[in-house]
Amino acid sequence: MKKALLVIDVQMAFEDKKWGTRNNPDAEENIARILEYFRSEGDTVIHIQHVSSHPDSRFYIEKEGVEFKEIVTPLAHESVIQKTVNSAFIGTNLENRLKEMNIEHVVIVGLTTPHCVSTTTRMSGNLGFHTTLIADATAAFELTDYRGITYGADLVHNLTLATLHEEFARVIRTEDWLREQGE
Repeated sequence: MKKALLVIDVQMAFEDKKWGTRNNPDAEENIARILEYFRSEGDTVIHIQHVSSHPDSRFYIEKEGVEFKEIVTPLAHESVIQKTVNSAFIGTNLENRLKEMNIEHVVIVGLTTPHCVSTTTRMSGNLGFHTTLIADATAAFELTDYRGITYGADLVHNLTLATLHEEFARVIRTEDWLREQGE
């Protein structure tokens, strides 16, 4: 089954303290390991970059926050798709690209678990792609609900993964996925 890696929003904007407490400080290292595997196999890698036209956004196209983190800098031959909403499939040509390349299996890593990663994972599954989400190659920040109750980053991350597993995607850890690939 031909596969592609989607590296979602691993950008400098997420270094901003505004986001609050984050879980999984090793997410970027795990993303880099998965990325290295795909590169070594010559498999398709597509980087997703969130951009905003609003000057106050941390993802504003003219701010450094829009830049990719160095650990996952796209190589010259790797595709970069810019998006302006949570899903990498909305307002982009991602679905068509994947279908044109006969990609059947989409592997997803990136930031953040309850937002762009979750939305893209849901759509990938709904569009009929065999979808794998690497659990420890993503991370979440704490969130506060409409009542003012704050939920810790680990809880947000784990509950989001639970809503995706076996419904929209197979959720698996980096070590287990790499072991399955023979690494």
